[in-house]
Amino acid sequence: MKRGKRYAVAASGQWTDEEEGRRRLPAGEVHAWEPGRNETVCGLSLSRSRLVRFSHVNWPDTFPESGGAADKVQRVCPRCASVAGRRGSDARPRWVRPRPRP
Repeated sequence: MKRGKRYAVAASGQWTDEEEGRRRLPAGEVHAWEPGRNETVCGLSLSRSRLVRFSHVNWPDTFPESGGAADKVQRVCPRCASVAGRRGSDARPRWVRPRPRP
């Protein structure tokens, strides 16, 4: 069985949550990032774009409906969301062919 990729978060800013023990969380514009790579899923270079890496924050936690680390997130990159997946109340269902040809 194929295991899906695990995406972390790279963001344009950061903030510290005092309630959860001074944990760094993403702020501003967020992008999906695969740990071990030097670019986001949409192709931005992390260093040239001055994005901060958050390897401890999972990609699904950046959506407002998740209730995770999305308090200060202003924008989710649409290209990263299309590749890494956006599952939520406003997401379209995955495309399925109801009757494949024989």
